[in-house]
Amino acid sequence: MKHAIVFSLIFCITTVNAQHYRMHPDIPTDSSYNLADQVIKMTPKYPFIQLAVPRTTDSVKVYENVVYETFGKRELHADVFLPTYRTGAKIPVVVLVHGGGWRSGNKDMERYMASVYARNGFAAVCVEYRLSMEALYPAAVQDIKTAVRWVRFSARRYGLDPSRVAIHGESAGGQLASLIGSMNAPFPKYQTQAYAKYSDIVQAVVDVDGVQAFLHPVSSENGDKSGKPGAGTLWFGVSSAEDSTLWIEASALTHVGPQSAPFLYVRSSIPRFTAGYVEMMRTLSANGIYCEEHLLEGTPHSFWLFHPWVDATMDYAVRFLKKVL
Repeated sequence: MKHAIVFSLIFCITTVNAQHYRMHPDIPTDSSYNLADQVIKMTPKYPFIQLAVPRTTDSVKVYENVVYETFGKRELHADVFLPTYRTGAKIPVVVLVHGGGWRSGNKDMERYMASVYARNGFAAVCVEYRLSMEALYPAAVQDIKTAVRWVRFSARRYGLDPSRVAIHGESAGGQLASLIGSMNAPFPKYQTQAYAKYSDIVQAVVDVDGVQAFLHPVSSENGDKSGKPGAGTLWFGVSSAEDSTLWIEASALTHVGPQSAPFLYVRSSIPRFTAGYVEMMRTLSANGIYCEEHLLEGTPHSFWLFHPWVDATMDYAVRFLKKVL
């Protein structure tokens, strides 16, 4: 077990921290949420877990660090995972959005889940987006919607089906995925000129432990401590006590309606991370939109990074997407 942990730490540090500094040495970053740290934190309490590391396989082809958007010298990248064995038909796509409190994390944290999607016949696109130390809300939303349009722009290049595009996110990434999938329509503040003739509508949402309503009795996202603003305040640039406008605007629950995509929720045992999902499901069902949820009992936040929990998560996700796409 000790050897496995050491290997995991070496892998984490190499893949998660180095890439950002190699590509963006002048951009401030918070590296506090990374795979190595999660291994250290989780293993003592859950000694049976193993870090989910993608294995090398002939069944998956990966295009790494493809540029999907630029701002002057700043580039945003995506990793594209494709199944190598195809029937010739266009393949459905899943856009993956990493977590990290809108401030930390890295698209490399999605690689295992992307490889599982690809082995199950999906294209998977792991996207980089601007975090709060670089750009406040709504930059992250703009970036991900641009990435969705880029996927459709790139459909012919990679053999993708532009009519079947899902979005999957965990934690902060789940919030972003849910916001985009609940709104599921152009919104002036979130739109950019990149690939403007292509749609950023999604056909399904997989939310893994992502909050649906910032200002909710169960949520703690607006829980600033004395002298220490929370992740939400750092992202919005203003506390909810000072001005709640952005907090409400960025909540998926604010926008859910007949235009929303089908939703899957996979939840940890900590209710605050999916605050608002009950109301979301109620409204989705009232509008005749398919939704389902699964609680993984006894799980901490970040469960999706580890076996055996990620296996259950991906089983639910693959089955859901094969049903609705």
